[in-house]
Amino acid sequence: MAKASDFEGKKQDELFYFVDYSPEEAERVGYSNYSYWGSVIQNFLKHKAAVVCLFLFLFLVIFSFIALAIGKYDYQTLVSDSSLAFQKPNSEYWFGTDNLGRDYWCQVWYATQVSIRLALIVAVGESILGVIIGLIWGYVRKLDRFFTELYNLIDNVPYIIYMTLIALVVGQSFTIMAVSMIAIGWLVMARRVRNMVFMFRDREYNLASRCLGTPLWRVLTKNILPYLVSVIILRMALSIPATINLESTLSYLGIGLGIETPSLGLILSKVRGFFLDYPYLLVFPASIVSIISISFYIMGNAFSDAADPRNHV
Repeated sequence: MAKASDFEGKKQDELFYFVDYSPEEAERVGYSNYSYWGSVIQNFLKHKAAVVCLFLFLFLVIFSFIALAIGKYDYQTLVSDSSLAFQKPNSEYWFGTDNLGRDYWCQVWYATQVSIRLALIVAVGESILGVIIGLIWGYVRKLDRFFTELYNLIDNVPYIIYMTLIALVVGQSFTIMAVSMIAIGWLVMARRVRNMVFMFRDREYNLASRCLGTPLWRVLTKNILPYLVSVIILRMALSIPATINLESTLSYLGIGLGIETPSLGLILSKVRGFFLDYPYLLVFPASIVSIISISFYIMGNAFSDAADPRNHV
């Protein structure tokens, strides 16, 4: 037969055990070490090709500054010399010379910096403007008709017409090109964000937030925006090579950046009449454009998959 003193001793031991259980240990019970961005980085690193492309792009950006520093000629002080025209790559002119006898090495790497800077500015600008408009467009029902008509109005006119009118009326410069691309390029981002917002707008937690009087900006930024990260990252990554390719096309047609602002597209447009006889004039700038385009395509898809919470363990 168990005595009452035995039960009392057991209760005292249990009481002592629970009192000795520290609050820090209690808080850790059932706690998960999950980190969203940590999982994103971990999943991204699993894509070996994307990691290689990332390092390749970073190397390209860093080397563009190193190349100008170690080069024998400065772009700002280049002097035309017809006697040196169309020299193939050699120890003096590492990328050869152009039709005016100027060093091609400093021209290509200086243009690379301009094109990459333009692409990054446009990608960030398009994303910010597109996300803001897309969130409002998809969440506020009263504005859906307005933004839909605005989208159709801008989207149904060929892009080349906008850029031609801007180049003829406003002018050609780095700033004008960047602002023009952002003013038109936000359409794709806004449309995708708007479609995603439609999917999450009437979820139970958003309805509860509205019933509790949560401000609109907080519902958009806290409840909906986190679900759009993968879409935003993918579109931003694809916007960078698209901007470089578009600028190359516009410069090739003579309506891109001004002559005083060199870019990869402007270089390609200048050598279009010579590259059949002197292929090196096309190989170097075209290779850089191709590397950037392919790298961001692979990185964009890999990072988009990594940012999707459904792929997190």
